[in-house]
Amino acid sequence: MTNPWNNSLRFSILMLIEMVSIFSSLHKSCKRLFIFLPLIIGLLINPISANALYPSDPSSVDVLKDDLHGADLHNTEYVKYDLSNQDLGEANLQGAYMSVTTAKNSSFKGANMKDLIAYATRFDNADFTDANLTNGELMKSVFDGAIIDGADFTDANLDLKTRKSLCERATGTNSQTGVNTADSLECSGLKGYTPPKPKA
Repeated sequence: MTNPWNNSLRFSILMLIEMVSIFSSLHKSCKRLFIFLPLIIGLLINPISANALYPSDPSSVDVLKDDLHGADLHNTEYVKYDLSNQDLGEANLQGAYMSVTTAKNSSFKGANMKDLIAYATRFDNADFTDANLTNGELMKSVFDGAIIDGADFTDANLDLKTRKSLCERATGTNSQTGVNTADSLECSGLKGYTPPKPKA
């Protein structure tokens, strides 16, 4: 016959172990909170401006002056570079890495930009006609006024706001991949999407 006192003792021990485990978890959680609390308070008091992500003075970053049209630039890195007004048409930028770089008014016509990583990069008024940007990681980058006729963005990672903006002017088909620009951006899946009117 089972001794009821033994069962009661086992139950008490199990409950004690469970309580110790719970208190241990709470202690770890509180410890993490106290570690990150000063950082959270600091960000609330003095938030980082979004403009701080981008170079405001082109003269403060490195400048490339060579003719880059058709150049083989795969797997190259550009951190805080000024690539403004450059002709990178038909260049091979596959696997290249850009961070906090400005490439305003530059031409990427027909460029191979597959697997490009471009974080917080300015592509204002750049020309991406027939460029291949498949599998690109393009978060926090800006494409204001960029020409994207025939550009292929298949599986590219973009901010939703940027994707919506690009869809407003997504026209053409990429000559290399045969993919329609609007389809590559999955524009039809966006709420309220209306295809842009064909150019006269």
